[in-house]
Amino acid sequence: MQNNANSLVILDFETSGLSPDSGDRAIEIGAVRITDGQVTGHFQELMDPGFRINTFIENYTGITNKMLKAAPPCADVMARFAEFVGDDNLVAHNASFDKRFLEAEFEQISTQYLGSFACSLLVARRLYPHAPDHKLGTLVRYKNISAAGSFHRALFDAQMTAKLWLAMLDDICLQANITNVPFSLIQTLSKTPKNQIAKLLAKYSINECV
Repeated sequence: MQNNANSLVILDFETSGLSPDSGDRAIEIGAVRITDGQVTGHFQELMDPGFRINTFIENYTGITNKMLKAAPPCADVMARFAEFVGDDNLVAHNASFDKRFLEAEFEQISTQYLGSFACSLLVARRLYPHAPDHKLGTLVRYKNISAAGSFHRALFDAQMTAKLWLAMLDDICLQANITNVPFSLIQTLSKTPKNQIAKLLAKYSINECV
């Protein structure tokens, strides 16, 4: 497990609904591995939740029941994802959602992830308080990030989150006058009130120079 925020796995789930506590399951997972600020791998699979998804989810994601019927079961996909992620730290946009589904799906196969989670949405709220909102698509446009694909598919969303994440790390480096962003700094930043972010980064810069 690395403490550098530019070496980790960024993931995204598409799901049958909003909560695993209500019986919802993952139907697709996409993930991007970043190593030293470069994309070095990806993971994407549909998975059969064992029941039919509703029409809203089909229309929202473009994932059909026919596609899911031909997909492997969740347990098989999540076992392969556990091998892919290893003990890397994890990032997701609106991570509380993806974290709940990851934990629920891993519990089904008696597995736990070993890394820590960070939320790109929480970081973006603190770095970009003047963005129209902090949805992934809005932030991609706000930061002029190139995007050619469809949101609400897991791998594309993970890829866009990865681009946004690296852009945010660059902005943190500029503001704090540092060359690398520790994952621990991201975790602190995510919990810091918006009006204290400049002070936090300035203080961190001073401490790094001492």
